[in-house]
Amino acid sequence: MDILVAGGHGQVALRLLRQLAAQGHHARGIIRDPGQAADLEAVGAHPVLCDLEQDDPRPHIGAAEAIVFAAGAGPGSGPERKRTVDYGAAVKLIDAAREHGVARYLEVSAMGTTDVEHAAEGMRPYLEAKRDADDALRTSGLDWTIVKPGHLVDGPGTGRIDAAVALGRRGDVPREDVAAVLAACLTLPNTIRSEFEVLAGSTPIEPALRAISGGPVEH
Repeated sequence: MDILVAGGHGQVALRLLRQLAAQGHHARGIIRDPGQAADLEAVGAHPVLCDLEQDDPRPHIGAAEAIVFAAGAGPGSGPERKRTVDYGAAVKLIDAAREHGVARYLEVSAMGTTDVEHAAEGMRPYLEAKRDADDALRTSGLDWTIVKPGHLVDGPGTGRIDAAVALGRRGDVPREDVAAVLAACLTLPNTIRSEFEVLAGSTPIEPALRAISGGPVEH
């Protein structure tokens, strides 16, 4: 499968690209800095140079059969960049997917998007951008999946998670396992048009995802 990953040099995206390439997929990652190309090539992925804030992504869709939006402005950015990246770039890529007939679209969102008004002030611009991007994806007509991980941590994955539309708690989850969740969603039809939270847990990834049911979370 030809899979295009936005935010290709991000910590989850690089892990995802490595896993996809190892599984035999044609893994492509969107980057804006040519200096990052070697890191993608090192994990078996193909770099695609495109600044999603400034450029039109449509010429770069190519033969993509699925798109994963894993881009983000990052913790050091201000509210304006969170709006232009976490929301604006996501919408730009959603529109490109629709125009080019790429039905399968996965988005890395965040826990807390259904309760933005009670979030810490510093987190609100980020959660608002993610919430609005999620809303745009739900109404896009695409075969979407919205993955909402908890606090991302480094270190090896365990291959075990807790996943549900609403877990009712917060916690950590290894980036390696989030990447594995995204890769697994590409082959699990029950994750289409569903959104769910993911934390470190006790259930192997694929059975945990197969058990997910239900559509969008009510706001």
